Amino acid sequence: MPRTSTPPASRRWTALALIALAQFMVIMDTSIIGVALPKMQAELGFTQEHLSWVFNAYVVVFGGLLLLGGRLSDLLGARRVFSLGWIVLGAGSLLAGAAGNVATELAGRAVQGVGAALIAPSALTLLMMLFGANPKELMKAFAVYGAAAPAGGTAGVFLGGVITEYASWPWVFYINVPIAVLAVAAAPALLPGGAGARGSIDVLGAVLATLGLGGAVFAIVRAPETGWASAQTWGVLAGAVVLLALFLVVQAKRREPLMPLAIFRAPNLGAANLAQALLGAAWIPMWFFLNLYLQQVLGYSAFPSGAALLPMTALIMLGMVVIAPRLTVKFGPKAMITTGLVLLAAGLGWLALVRPEGTFAVDVLPASLVAALGMSLAFIPSLQMAISSAAPEQGGLASGIVNTSYQIGSALGLAVVTAIAVPFGANELGDPEALTDGFAAAFTAAAAIALAGVMLALATVRKAKRDLVEAA
Repeated sequence: MPRTSTPPASRRWTALALIALAQFMVIMDTSIIGVALPKMQAELGFTQEHLSWVFNAYVVVFGGLLLLGGRLSDLLGARRVFSLGWIVLGAGSLLAGAAGNVATELAGRAVQGVGAALIAPSALTLLMMLFGANPKELMKAFAVYGAAAPAGGTAGVFLGGVITEYASWPWVFYINVPIAVLAVAAAPALLPGGAGARGSIDVLGAVLATLGLGGAVFAIVRAPETGWASAQTWGVLAGAVVLLALFLVVQAKRREPLMPLAIFRAPNLGAANLAQALLGAAWIPMWFFLNLYLQQVLGYSAFPSGAALLPMTALIMLGMVVIAPRLTVKFGPKAMITTGLVLLAAGLGWLALVRPEGTFAVDVLPASLVAALGMSLAFIPSLQMAISSAAPEQGGLASGIVNTSYQIGSALGLAVVTAIAVPFGANELGDPEALTDGFAAAFTAAAAIALAGVMLALATVRKAKRDLVEAA
């Protein structure tokens, strides 16, 4: 590994706070727009079925470039890439906030995605540099870092509600700017430096991965409008498959690929990333459609809609920091991943019973808490398994892969669930019964994704309990 200068032990936990803030912010940027969507839709001219692209423009670029971000962290030094990512994220936030039309808004969100793709893998690499030598501290650091992701996703909805209600929707983007300035200023004093390693950058691989993944999401999102049997849908999907196949060919032949395929020989790395992808694919559609249900069916304004999801945030923080690490040590990662996915599926199935005349206390709160508990139990063991399975010198790559798995799972999951929900009425604004039917279909589809995760985790996760027990 490259030689690094590590801050004193007394500052490592402060550095972890900055790293966790980074994870919190890049995930929050996937969700903070949730409550603001209706106002953005009205002012910028989005249609209901295309509204998900405010989310997808960020996530597809974020997920598509995460491998490149991980590679750059290894080559250029994680702290340098971390700071650069914040600068790019801040610039994208300014563009998205100032947007006056759909195209500019989506461009700003894409630039934000580029910044996030630099921040996320470099943050995980920095965490490993700070705590990798002490297994007990590493488990605690993973718990804090892991809690920041779904907590950022859920808290973003609340913060978006506050901002939209009492300021205006552009401030859901502008809020990133002062935080970016603070992060760039604090990084040199808190984070370990390093000169990086020698090597080349696989730009072609990054382009192929991003275009392939983006094409797949675009085809699925457009399918309800163009028709699942249409030439356009299958043509774009075929093109996406070709691009992703070319990506794999390039990776197999390059001397220094963006994603060395041999890394997947590591035990459980593939299984852990699959679990992360399916977690994102089930969780993100839940908060997306739950927020729409609160506003468009129950009639909540922006602030109450965001506040309604705070109990989930509190439970996720408790589950990831306190409950999940202890239970993982006792029962092993396979049991925790499968149990968490079962609970997530149960919560989503419960949400599928929402009613047009429903209430928060009956239709939302208990089901959302069950889903949040499931998410917290499955997320930590799958994240740690994904990172610890790789060799230390591939820390940036492993962190890029696991972040990619979660983000692309989120984008594809939302695209699939949206495509399923729209024919059932999820785009029928002004018709609470039709909207409820559509949202119920979305929750049902997300529950099916979580159940698929259960089956795959049972089949693929193997013999990792001893590793995690020893790490604790």
